[in-house]
Amino acid sequence: MSKLVVKKGLNAGVEYHLSRHRMTIGRAQSADIRLRDTDISRQHAAIEKSGDGWSINDLGSSNGITVNGKKMDKHPLASRDEIKMGKVTLVYLDSEDTGMNVAVEVMPEGMATDAETDDESKKTSVGVAPARKRKKAPKALIASGADLKVIDKIKEARTRIISEIHKIIIGQDEVIEQLVIALFSRGHCMIEGVPGLAKTLMVSTLAQILDLDFKRIQFTPDLMPADITGTDVLEEDPTTRERSFKFIKGPVFTNVLLADEINRTPPKTQAALLEAMQEYRVTASGYTYKLEEPFFVLATMNPIEQEGTYPLPEAQLDRFMFKILIRYPTAKEEVAIVEETTKVQEAEPGVVLSGTDIMNLQIIVRKVPVSRHVVAYATSLARATRPGEPEAPGFVNEYVAWGAGPRAAQYLVIGAKARAVFQGRYNVSCADVRAMAHPVMRHRVFVNFNAESMGKTPEDIVQQLLEEIPEPEEE
Repeated sequence: MSKLVVKKGLNAGVEYHLSRHRMTIGRAQSADIRLRDTDISRQHAAIEKSGDGWSINDLGSSNGITVNGKKMDKHPLASRDEIKMGKVTLVYLDSEDTGMNVAVEVMPEGMATDAETDDESKKTSVGVAPARKRKKAPKALIASGADLKVIDKIKEARTRIISEIHKIIIGQDEVIEQLVIALFSRGHCMIEGVPGLAKTLMVSTLAQILDLDFKRIQFTPDLMPADITGTDVLEEDPTTRERSFKFIKGPVFTNVLLADEINRTPPKTQAALLEAMQEYRVTASGYTYKLEEPFFVLATMNPIEQEGTYPLPEAQLDRFMFKILIRYPTAKEEVAIVEETTKVQEAEPGVVLSGTDIMNLQIIVRKVPVSRHVVAYATSLARATRPGEPEAPGFVNEYVAWGAGPRAAQYLVIGAKARAVFQGRYNVSCADVRAMAHPVMRHRVFVNFNAESMGKTPEDIVQQLLEEIPEPEEE
């Protein structure tokens, strides 16, 4: 099957199979091949079957199309022809050349993207069968010499984010900070709190401040996996009467996904989120669709009314970087909440960062150096939770049934990096690791019956570990 390959542009390396007799190209959501570039018109061009080959037609676009460097309104395509629209270059490969590799070029830094790209993926648009995308090595977005200046900007952005959220949310400073740390660490969060503590409002406000698309799924016992990922529907072309399946994307195709009361749906549906959370993609009907990044899942659980619920298995709990506890507000905060919510509200949070800014900052967080001393401390904390290990204290062997895995140490370090950056520091300390210990490990440590009978919780175990596990000596 013939195909188009993005040689240069935001989606460099993505391939589009030409599976229909006529396919539109543009930046509109309805385009068969959607290209995210503001220099491309909403319906820019169409590629049509012409005899045994294909031809490209301009649809009255604002800046036209060029084929092999020459501006054309309509042109029959030969294999390996290069088609340029705006800042995007496509290569046409016929069915005999589909195995050929195209040398792709990463999007130039600062390329504008369409503000209307709401919840589309970085892959083909609806109805186009995608091919596998080749992996490319990540590119460092800033020079090392500029990192310290960027750290200062991140600290300023953190202050602005918290300030804007507090226009809507009163209190909950620790919760807000942990949410932002998880987002900039490319992690996901489990949020536990009783009803009425503004969990949904907090998440939607954060998405608004960061200019991210937000969707909410209310998990119920009858929710099916296709209700989350999407489904294929049969459609008929009104012109050719040709029938084909069209993939209708589900709510998982967004930037910030709130999975409300995730423990109220069966494990089969809970598992539909696993691939999206870990691989940032969705597989449906044999095709794989990339999710638009940044992608951030926040799942909520109600600690009361456990009848008829389906506890998340340990493997799925481990996918969440943090388990965040939202507690009741203080008396002073509750008075302020009642005052503010019983009058006309005029506060409107402003946009602080864009999706592109967030992805750049996620790379900055990963670039922060961390000493072997700090890594060893994070690792020793995780290993100390495992009964039977030489590093485990006596109370762990007595009260813990199952400890934290290696992912806990990974999240302790990456969370400590993000915390240091948000405080304007380019060095990570053991204090940063300790600050991350409770949200990272409270859902990874499982106590036994002996602990339950004595009223000991995973929270108590983590706190006792922080008090007893010493920092390793400097090398």
